[in-house]
Amino acid sequence: MKDEEILAQIRELVDEEHALRERRARGELSGPEEKARVTQLEMALDQAWDLLRRRRARQNAGEDPDDATARSVGEVENYLQ
Repeated sequence: MKDEEILAQIRELVDEEHALRERRARGELSGPEEKARVTQLEMALDQAWDLLRRRRARQNAGEDPDDATARSVGEVENYLQ
């Protein structure tokens, strides 16, 4: 996956998150439904941002960014900074 594709995915996820929050504000979606989906979106966003950062780090180090692969959600979510 190229940087442009990852950025497009990030934009789609953010747009969906905003749409969910708007639907919740209008009363079209229950709190638990919104929370469950937003949690999924946040994990997918973390995973996408992680992949993008890893691709850019490889490129900056003179390595092939295409060798970077997406890490599992569990690995990304439990990463200690």
